[in-house]
Amino acid sequence: MRGHVLFVDDDVAMTTMVEQGLSRQGFAVDVANSGDEAFQYLAEHDVDVVITDLRMPRMSGIELGQRITSSYAGIPVIVLTAFGSMESAVAAIRAGAYDFVTKPVELDTLALAVERAVRHRALTQEVVRLRRRVAGGRGGALIGESAAMRDVFDMIDRVAETDASVLVTGESGTGKELVAREIHRRSARREARMVTVNCAAMPESLLESELFGHVKGAFTDAKTTHEGLFVTAHKGTLFLDEIGEMPLTLQPKLLRALQERKVRPIGSNHEVAFDVRLITATNRDLEAAVAAHRFREDLFYRIDVVRIHLPPLRARDGDVMLLAQAFLAEAAGRLGKPVRGFAKEAADRLVSYDWPGNVRELANAVERAVVLARSDEVVAEDLPAKIRDYIPPQVSHGGTDPAELEPLDEVERRYIQHVLKACGGNQSMAAQVLKIDRKTLARRLKERS
Repeated sequence: MRGHVLFVDDDVAMTTMVEQGLSRQGFAVDVANSGDEAFQYLAEHDVDVVITDLRMPRMSGIELGQRITSSYAGIPVIVLTAFGSMESAVAAIRAGAYDFVTKPVELDTLALAVERAVRHRALTQEVVRLRRRVAGGRGGALIGESAAMRDVFDMIDRVAETDASVLVTGESGTGKELVAREIHRRSARREARMVTVNCAAMPESLLESELFGHVKGAFTDAKTTHEGLFVTAHKGTLFLDEIGEMPLTLQPKLLRALQERKVRPIGSNHEVAFDVRLITATNRDLEAAVAAHRFREDLFYRIDVVRIHLPPLRARDGDVMLLAQAFLAEAAGRLGKPVRGFAKEAADRLVSYDWPGNVRELANAVERAVVLARSDEVVAEDLPAKIRDYIPPQVSHGGTDPAELEPLDEVERRYIQHVLKACGGNQSMAAQVLKIDRKTLARRLKERS
């Protein structure tokens, strides 16, 4: 396959001709008959290039190109224009189109333009990948080349320069705070402060005071006035980690502050305005918490404008050794040890382990191995025993004897449990993996419990 193409035109005969012609030349081609249909397709599929007719009802090719350039900046757009309509071609290019092809369409000319666009996108993606790898630097900050992490990087690209509230989800140790810091670093608020607070680390009374502030004398230990973190983060970013642990009684006050963009310090009769970009994070299934009335639904929708899910390390194919080498370089430099890499057996052990503690556990294991290493290579004996001795689980389907084979319900039950464990108990993520909706998953869990 030479590339994945989305062709947009309300003329069915034209879409059929282009689809068949480009398919014969080795491209994978899908079609849409309107701009709205094309945009919906892009929300669910990855394509290398979009070809759109200029004149379509409801949404013109130029309007569609502008929307794609705004929301999917890495996808080149080729616009089809009438022969001799140079003014339309120039307008399309100014609107962000990568190229234009005149009608009537010659398939060889169109195929050449598509090939150039596909190559352009591949080169652009490679530059972005290399820049990310360099920007990640030592310590493994947001390093990754797996498909799962490419999705994360793409979401960061798309939201960083906006002011939208972001909810970062994922298991403990996956690096949710790193995502928040990367969004802040690349936002228009980068020159202001990013203020972080762990909602699980403080009792309710202290958390309320930290967030909203208090005036002198508001309570027994209030010996001075404290402005609160919403005000401290003014013009910057406020990161609320472990938002799922926020006491239910405090959630209405947080919701009101977010709605009004003002806080009232404890003991004060006056409100203080603030301007912050809010990023929250949790390792909990907030939708389940809402259903169980442990988290306010209105607050959930307020913070869940854009969601970025960080995959567990076991789901990041190929990233373990990339991260391990970065952690090794950082630890060796800091500890002054001439350790440069991993012996094959040690690398095999790292790759086969399932990393329940995710990136944080990997960093800890590599630092320990560098400390214990006797040569310039980490060997298997330098790794923690639980990693050295780990045996990957296998889903058994029984033997060949019919008496040993399991019923379908039991196989399904065990597989659902296997997926749930891989997703850290997050039912929403497990439902996505299983390609069923969350209610169906909940029903099957209940039926097979």
